[in-house]
Amino acid sequence: MNEQRRRIDETIEQIDFIRRGMLTFPIMAVLPTTIAGQAMAATPSNLAARVLPARTLPVPDTVSAAMQAVIAAPYPVGWDVIPRSAAEWKALASESAAAAAPFIAEIYRRFDIRVEKSRIGEVNVFTITPAEIPAANRNCTLLHLHGGGNVLYPGEAGAGEGMLMAGIGRYKVISVDHRMGPDFPFPASLDDATAVWRALLADHDPRRMAIFGSSSGGGLTLALMLRAKAEGLALPAAIAPGTPWVDLTGAGDSIMANAFVDNVLVANTGWAGAAATLYAAGHDLHDPFISPIFGDFSGLPPAILTSGTRDLFLSHTVRTHRKLRQAGIDARLQVFEGQSHAQYLDPFVPETEEAFSEIARFFAGVF
Repeated sequence: MNEQRRRIDETIEQIDFIRRGMLTFPIMAVLPTTIAGQAMAATPSNLAARVLPARTLPVPDTVSAAMQAVIAAPYPVGWDVIPRSAAEWKALASESAAAAAPFIAEIYRRFDIRVEKSRIGEVNVFTITPAEIPAANRNCTLLHLHGGGNVLYPGEAGAGEGMLMAGIGRYKVISVDHRMGPDFPFPASLDDATAVWRALLADHDPRRMAIFGSSSGGGLTLALMLRAKAEGLALPAAIAPGTPWVDLTGAGDSIMANAFVDNVLVANTGWAGAAATLYAAGHDLHDPFISPIFGDFSGLPPAILTSGTRDLFLSHTVRTHRKLRQAGIDARLQVFEGQSHAQYLDPFVPETEEAFSEIARFFAGVF
């Protein structure tokens, strides 16, 4: 036992050399697995944080010219203003809908789609139908759950991602206009998504359906899978959670590493972090129906996940991908160069067509 302790102490000293830049080779790669594991287990939990020097982050020239302009854009006005009342949250939601209007208009300009508002399972939805649907897609239906922290993008403003999928992938899409905070916090959006899914199962073959959404919509996609499993409902053929908000506790490396690098959410200290508390409404943030990363992913459908190298939620995406893989799920990961949170939803950049084409091909492979 003393000899084992001595070897662990020596290994910790070697690791410390690496941390201080005194060794240039990967010592952990040449250590016996058992000793390396023991050394890491013996390392104190209060490790020193890395202090970074001030630096200028250039716009990469490894993306399209249009994407470069998006990357160079300043932080959104008011990203760090946290609403203090229900009225202020509702005002922010109205502002988000106004901000989305030019993007919705561009989608209508580019794609020949028909959008109809109706109700399914007593929930408001938008049914989005492309003018031409390939024969292989005609019996397929996609369910879309929109993002916005479960508080932003009400009405048609939230259906933009669904419109992009209909226009690029040429699938029929049903976008759920679910209830949101501050009036309807958890579990309202999950209840609505479940109600629509249950209603669709009555007259649709789940083997010809898929579910997708980004940000809180990606988290809701995974929460719906956990809820469907718990209630014994059939699962779809595939899911596509984009940059999914799966851990509302604020954990994850990129939450700090990409803070102030992401020019959409910017940092978790802004309204986005506050939206977690608003949505949970006093419930435990570790509840898998709120933070799906804490749930059981076994038996979930094949999945494709999307993020960007500057995305504040890159770690959410990576952790979800790894957990799906660990559960034996066929999970693919696409990460776009230079993109901040969900910037693959921008209809003005060519990378968006690439992202949705990848997702559409993935769906086609499982239908």
